[in-house]
Amino acid sequence: MDLKRQAALHALQYVHSGNIIGLGSGSTMTLFIEELGALLKSGELSDIVAVPTSEETAEQARQAGVKLSTLDEYERLDIAIDGADEVDNNLNLVKGLGRALLREKVVATHADEFVIIVDNTKLVTRLGERGPLPIEVVSFAVDSQIRWLTELGCVAELWLSENGSAMLTDNGNPLVRCWFEDGIDNPEYLASLIKCRVGIVEHGLFLDMATKVIVAHETGITEMESAA
Repeated sequence: MDLKRQAALHALQYVHSGNIIGLGSGSTMTLFIEELGALLKSGELSDIVAVPTSEETAEQARQAGVKLSTLDEYERLDIAIDGADEVDNNLNLVKGLGRALLREKVVATHADEFVIIVDNTKLVTRLGERGPLPIEVVSFAVDSQIRWLTELGCVAELWLSENGSAMLTDNGNPLVRCWFEDGIDNPEYLASLIKCRVGIVEHGLFLDMATKVIVAHETGITEMESAA
């Protein structure tokens, strides 16, 4: 069985009938939503309400028969399930290559538990060592943000689609990808710098947020849990 599907199936044990859940975005979440829909159709789960983090996730959930709502209606979520692009040993994450980082972060902060599902290829010793850090910016003066980000020691570039246009989030904002040659030395400090920059909407560093990370390996499933 596909490792991502194994992780998705394992995560379903933490979803219970009557739960209000957050649904993340990305390829692993597509599998999770498929399996969630199957349990709802079979009657093994019932009365699930989900808050999606992207329009794509919302459409997938509708097709799977999952009832949808918003944070305006439900202030607290029992659990949020999501994937990640990178996970370090402290359960810190890089997320956002599915282009939904802002909404994912908003949903996660409203959840009592934030459970991440990944395969073992997402595990890193240092965030940023395998892929870019995505950053959502306003469309005004994008080049100035790229120049500023480059001064932080990375190679920053506007994320372009196949047709050469800027890749946009569901919020209508462009995304910048930042590549760190040796990974991110101090994620907390970097996050604080980026967050204070006017014109930057949100970054893909999810620090001290995950409560559990479910990792699928060829030899089975392991769980990493927050010490908090």
